[in-house]
Amino acid sequence: MNKFLTLATIALALACKSPEARRPVSVKSGSFIDESVERNKKLNAEEQALIEKFMTQKQENEYIASESGFWYFYNTKTEIDSLQTPVFGDVVNYDFDVKTLNGQTIYSFDDLKTRNYTMDKEELFTGLREGLKLMKTGETVTFLFPSQKAYGYYGDENKIGSNTPLMCKVTLNSITKTEDD
Repeated sequence: MNKFLTLATIALALACKSPEARRPVSVKSGSFIDESVERNKKLNAEEQALIEKFMTQKQENEYIASESGFWYFYNTKTEIDSLQTPVFGDVVNYDFDVKTLNGQTIYSFDDLKTRNYTMDKEELFTGLREGLKLMKTGETVTFLFPSQKAYGYYGDENKIGSNTPLMCKVTLNSITKTEDD
């Protein structure tokens, strides 16, 4: 019985070792990411060509390429240098509409109503957020956004479809500076 107890104690001690981490069963390759990158490059090139074709057909406007990856022209430009553009935390009041590049209205000014937006503190699609930063009070600007600067792959889950480049005409009504300035 003594031998049995000793063997049982040894067996129990050996059975109680610390758990070892399991290694992953599958190894992920970069093929999905590589394919996605190529697909996005192709989509971006197609949209770039579409926007360039649009600008070529509408040569009456002087298009400006932004550093953020979209194009715009001034419908109404304010020449007063003392006016400032909005910065982080400022509240801007603006109106805008949304169209396809072929001019089909997706959302009209009436559909969207006048809006207030606190710069970089609220949700707004990238292109419009960056576009508002370029504007002064009283200006109206038409922006041409590739889909990745607009609603991207998912669209707005309402009227704007997947990977749709947009044209937005925006009027900046006012800029209210925050007290932090």
